[in-house]
Amino acid sequence: MNQMPTGPLAHVSLTDGEWRFHYVGEHLYGVANQASLFAAHWRAGEWAHLAGLWHDLGKYSPRFQQRIRSKSGFDPEANLDAHVDHAKAGALWALQRFARSGHSLAYVIAGHHTGLADWTATGTPGAMPLSQRFQATHELAECMAGTPDSTILSASAPEPEIPGGREGYALWVRMMFSALVDADFLDTETFMNPAQATMRPQLASIDALKARLDAHLEAFVADSELNRERANILAACRKRAALAPGVFTLSVPTGGGKTLASMAFALEHATAHKKHRRVIVAIPYTSIIEQTADTYRNIFGDAVIEHHSQFDGGDSKESNASRLATENWDARIVVTTTVQLFESLFAVKTSRCRKLHNIAGSVIILDEAQTLPPGMLAPILQVLNLLVDHYGVTLVICTATQPALNERPGKGVGHKPFSGLRNAREIISDDSSEVDRLYQSLTRVRYELPKDFSQPRTWEDLANQIELDWRASQQLLVIVNSRADCVALWEKLRFLSAIHLSAAMCGEHKSAVVKRVKGLLSSKQPVLLVSTQVVEAGVDLDFPVVYRALAGIDSIVQAAGRCNREGRLLDLADQAALGKVVVFVPPKAPSAQVATLRDAYQTAIGTFSGLGEKALAREGFQYYFEQMYRGVDFKRHAVIAALTPGSLSSAEVNFRHAATLFKVIDEAGQVPVIVRYGEAVDELIAILEAKGPERWLMRKLQRYTVSSVDSNTKAWLQAGD
Repeated sequence: MNQMPTGPLAHVSLTDGEWRFHYVGEHLYGVANQASLFAAHWRAGEWAHLAGLWHDLGKYSPRFQQRIRSKSGFDPEANLDAHVDHAKAGALWALQRFARSGHSLAYVIAGHHTGLADWTATGTPGAMPLSQRFQATHELAECMAGTPDSTILSASAPEPEIPGGREGYALWVRMMFSALVDADFLDTETFMNPAQATMRPQLASIDALKARLDAHLEAFVADSELNRERANILAACRKRAALAPGVFTLSVPTGGGKTLASMAFALEHATAHKKHRRVIVAIPYTSIIEQTADTYRNIFGDAVIEHHSQFDGGDSKESNASRLATENWDARIVVTTTVQLFESLFAVKTSRCRKLHNIAGSVIILDEAQTLPPGMLAPILQVLNLLVDHYGVTLVICTATQPALNERPGKGVGHKPFSGLRNAREIISDDSSEVDRLYQSLTRVRYELPKDFSQPRTWEDLANQIELDWRASQQLLVIVNSRADCVALWEKLRFLSAIHLSAAMCGEHKSAVVKRVKGLLSSKQPVLLVSTQVVEAGVDLDFPVVYRALAGIDSIVQAAGRCNREGRLLDLADQAALGKVVVFVPPKAPSAQVATLRDAYQTAIGTFSGLGEKALAREGFQYYFEQMYRGVDFKRHAVIAALTPGSLSSAEVNFRHAATLFKVIDEAGQVPVIVRYGEAVDELIAILEAKGPERWLMRKLQRYTVSSVDSNTKAWLQAGD
């Protein structure tokens, strides 16, 4: 005989032939307590507790109770299949209880299934604006008809102090939203799927991870000039980790060992300042992420999760615990993409926002920060300042070509102030001359610049020069600005068995090509690689000669990092020799349709005109990036405007509209295409055709997809390709 429920139901489960009941009050308190613990990291526990208590008030409604009995199968005669909006009642109750701050809870509660909404109509497709949704209030009356617990209804909290005021309001709401949706998911999972709940990881301590890294680094031998400098960089990171939390820069030339040095800083810093709970490493390219994650995984094991669109861990890399931890970043070390990090910070979907509360109290290593899109710098830098100032985050800007992201006052006529990162400190040294010395010491290349930057070369002319250098060196890399350029030059060099590498290849194919090239390099066999910038940052290739099409100063310097990377070239005097980096003007400048590449190209020409070869030194980076960022408008940026209320009492912001505006990578007009590379993908496509899209399947297929212009895709379909 099945047990009968003794109160209003939140969830119902049939387990081993027995009905189990999750009561509304039990669920509300469970979510409230968990959300409160999450939000305590930014001193908002009391308000998160209220959000948890009221998020499912609508489940007290007699109509919802009828529906859950019907849908679960417990009482088929209840016979109600229509949707019941159970999130709205709690939002309306919050507005009724708090005249000034009720909006904050209303956003969070109303969106805990559908996502954060706009307050007013903006023309953005998606959920109904809350100002319209809240015009009808019958859901609250229905909730009260179910006689909810008076203790739950009467709960209260002091008016909150919004960290960052009006500028920080949207992030505060989003963090509260994250705390609620993750707590709701976890509490529901514990009841509905207790076996899965027990698989969630038990986190190792930061101290234990630091000990693992220390043990790994003990094997490092400073047996060359390069390794001695790497040891100095590591020592500086460990020493400066004791400094107070805030913003740091780690300016290290390519090949200086910043992957491990930055992690050493992060773990030392987290140990010194006990509030730090995890390390988040954000990297712009998936090719670097895979390499970096493997490096960390070899040291820290399953304490590392890898989160990006093309990750398919398989049995060797991903356990059930790490897969679950990826959902909410409940891990000590998270390796992710810049896109994933920042688009989540401006997202509205529950699945994207769920992880955000775990960013609080973290050390964020922002690798290759020069790749941040200038058009989105204003909201990116604003949110980073808010995280550092109010959410216990320490930020490390880590790159060989340090962008000019620091706050600057306007100087001179026509110079606007730059609302960048505040009070950044260089990890290597407070003495800039010491950083300059480091760059000089780690110089491993010489540059050959065009005599005339206004005179483009033909592919035929370039191919002839490249052939001569390749026959002399036997190992040569060419990096160009676009897929089309890559194919055009490769066609001229394919008779030399040149290898092609570009974003026109799926992730699986790119990884295979990089592995093949590394094998040829290490075995000292001939190799000629023609690539786009996918190879440019973080990929550990080491060529004696590199050709780079004219591009941004940062791109040229990053390309040089693939040349004589380990300083292995020796001259007759047995002293470290320099690799050769040839910068050439390609037949065509980047298209105006790719604004960032075009602007970088033109700004580089201006920087070279003013500074000559000094443009490729540290002093040139500052000048170049200041010119690149001079158009950044903080006051009138559309994303910031959408998320900044006129006042905290009105608190009217448009989350969904801002999310559509914020794009780290503009993929407008791009569609994903599955590439038939290798036999494994055919099996996956067969499953897709038979069963349709499933999460695990689409995740595996990401390794075989490329982004293509929609017009090309349509042409392929019409041609039957």
